[in-house]
Amino acid sequence: MNDAHEHEHESRDDLIFSFEFFPPKTDKGAENLRAVRTQLAELKPRFFSVTYGAGGSTQTNTLNTVLEIQRDSGIEAAPHLSCVGSSEEQIREILQTYRGNGIRHIVALRGDLPSGTRDIGEFRYANELVEFIRQETGDHFNIEVAAYPEMHPQAPNLKTDIDNFVRKVKAGANSAITQYFYNADAYWHFVDACTAKGVDIPIVPGIMPITNYTQLARFSDMCGAEIPRWLRKQLETYGDNAEAITDFGTEFVTLLCENLLETGAPGLHFYTMNRVEPSMGIWRNLGLSD
Repeated sequence: MNDAHEHEHESRDDLIFSFEFFPPKTDKGAENLRAVRTQLAELKPRFFSVTYGAGGSTQTNTLNTVLEIQRDSGIEAAPHLSCVGSSEEQIREILQTYRGNGIRHIVALRGDLPSGTRDIGEFRYANELVEFIRQETGDHFNIEVAAYPEMHPQAPNLKTDIDNFVRKVKAGANSAITQYFYNADAYWHFVDACTAKGVDIPIVPGIMPITNYTQLARFSDMCGAEIPRWLRKQLETYGDNAEAITDFGTEFVTLLCENLLETGAPGLHFYTMNRVEPSMGIWRNLGLSD
C-alpha cells in the first residue's frame, strides 16, 4: 500500500521537525521547561509549539511561554489557539497580541468546551477559526491544523472526519499535525484519502514517546488513539518497570518513525510532555543530528 509514497528526502532540511510543550503552571515547571527547550533547540527544529488549556489563566501562560521561547531560543514558536467558547473579539485581540509580538505561526484548533459551559461561542469548528484568522490577518500567520488519522473521537464516521479536515485546509491552513498513532497504515490511509480530495499540504505525523503505560492508555482512550492489542499486551508484561517500558517504547517508536520517514512522511512532530528524554532518545536512534 505504501509503495506510492516511497521517495527519499533530498536532505534533512526538507523535513519538518517540531516539538510540542505545554505551558508550565509553576515556577519550577517554567525552570524545567527552559532547560528542556535549551537542549531541544540544539536539534534545530523548524518550530516549538505550545498548547493551550481551556479557560482564561492558561491563555496567559501560553502567551508568556511562546514569547519567551521566541526571544531566548532563536526557534520559531507556535502557540495553539482554540476557538470554542470564544467570541470573535477575544480571538481578534489574541491575534493582534501575537502579531504585535512578532509571532508568525499558529496551531488553530477547535478545542474542547470547558466543563460546565453551555456557551459554544461564535466559533463551532476549526475551519471557521482558520477562515477568521485569514480574514483578519491575511497571510501573516503560518497556520497549522490538527488531523486525526484514526478519526476524531467525536466524529460520527471517517468520511465526515475527512470532509472536516478538507474544509480546514480549504479555509487556508498551510500544514497539519496529526494526533499520535502507533499504526503507520492508519496514517497513510488518512493521507491517501485526503490526497484523493485534493489536499496537498504537508500532514506531519504526531509522535508520542512511550514512557508510562497507564497514563498512555488513559490518554489514548480519551483522544481516540489506538494502542494495538499486541503493543498493549507487551507493555502490560513490564508492570511498573518504568525503565523496561521506556527502553521498549523508545525502540518501538523509533521503528515507527523510521518507517514513516522512509515511506515519505514530511517530518515528525514530537509530543514532549516537557521532557528531553525520550524524544531525544528517539531522535538519536534516527541519526537525525548527523
